[in-house]
Amino acid sequence: MNILGIYGSPREKGNSEVILDEVLRGVKESGASIKKVYVRELKMSGCRECGGCNKTGRCVVQDDMQKIYPLFEEADVIILSSPIFFYGISSQAKAIVDRAQAMWSKKVLIKPRDQWKNHDSGTGYLIAVGATKGKSLFEGVQLVARYFYDALDMDYGGGLFYKGLERKNAVLNNSEILKEAYAFGQRIVMGT
Repeated sequence: MNILGIYGSPREKGNSEVILDEVLRGVKESGASIKKVYVRELKMSGCRECGGCNKTGRCVVQDDMQKIYPLFEEADVIILSSPIFFYGISSQAKAIVDRAQAMWSKKVLIKPRDQWKNHDSGTGYLIAVGATKGKSLFEGVQLVARYFYDALDMDYGGGLFYKGLERKNAVLNNSEILKEAYAFGQRIVMGT
């Protein structure tokens, strides 16, 4: 099983990164192979909505995103992790999501319309961490994740969502969250 972890935070070693590290530790120790993408290290633009991918299913913008498309295609599972900024994912993570437009175009070109909702490429998960405790804090990001994974021809399998983690290392003081993250990684590999 090939699992891709996408670190969507602009901050190194922040809460969403620590949680994804723990999930991937559970994944690796359960026998799956992992690859990691740190979005903050990529030199890339957002989607230009130029329509260049409409006829070929390939993005015409030549930047670091070209290295990510093959990782999308070889992954059985993709886990996107992001802090919450104004009830949304980080702008760095959103750029990755928006650039998945090329994958949507490819799907539309290859699959008959009546099969678009039959996701054949695996499952995607979301880890989201917010400082506030708002009732609707994770509603918007889950919709983004659902349609991101739909573009990648993947089912959306839910995820881990934590409120009230503001300080950079706050999650390190919560062993229950770290245990839950590790167990989540194990469950992903075991398919439960």
